[in-house]
Amino acid sequence: MPLPVLEPGEVRVAPSLLSADFGSLAESIGEVATATDWMHVDVMDGHFVPNLTIGPPVVRSLRKHTGMLLDCHLMMTNPGDYLEDFKEAGADSATIHVEIGGTAELVHQARELGLGVGLAANPDTAFEAVEPFLDSIDLLLLMTVFPGFGGQRFMAGVLPKIATARKALDRLGLKVALQVDGGIDEETATETARAGARVFVAGSAVFGAERPWEAARRIQNAASAALARG
Repeated sequence: MPLPVLEPGEVRVAPSLLSADFGSLAESIGEVATATDWMHVDVMDGHFVPNLTIGPPVVRSLRKHTGMLLDCHLMMTNPGDYLEDFKEAGADSATIHVEIGGTAELVHQARELGLGVGLAANPDTAFEAVEPFLDSIDLLLLMTVFPGFGGQRFMAGVLPKIATARKALDRLGLKVALQVDGGIDEETATETARAGARVFVAGSAVFGAERPWEAARRIQNAASAALARG
């Protein structure tokens, strides 16, 4: 499934598997399938971030159970060594971090493999670091926490960067999906939607809820309402 091109005013919620029950990931995906068609797959290598999660074998297993978009967030120092493996496993898109360098080459490699391409920036990384690549990616992920662990508190200091990114994308007429990840719930989805975000990665706010599908819908509704109010 290709990354969708969002129409003006359209928003998406991408539940984060980092907060799901790793013993029943297929069931967790099924719990939100009626609310979204986009899953955020957190891949951590223990080097770029201080945590280890999943890799291509798990993506391959998940693909057997769902037709949803599998958007792999590669929090790795060497994603280029694994892009082909993720593609073969069934990933639809891969998001790399600008901080590791070699961005142009990695974007080209992902494109050649037929992956959707995302570019991520940590909270303390300036917008200028990702700006040169806006016309070559499908998704821009602005982290609203430092990556590595779920359940962190949203960092409001990233809001001006989100607004700057929104203005740049609109000025250039680019259909790049502007995504936020970290501490996203109904309240922070409202704040980040007002700043310009359109895709909201939510982990504990979704999978920590009694009815994850309802939690995902509430977040999407909150963001949509914020956009409608202008």
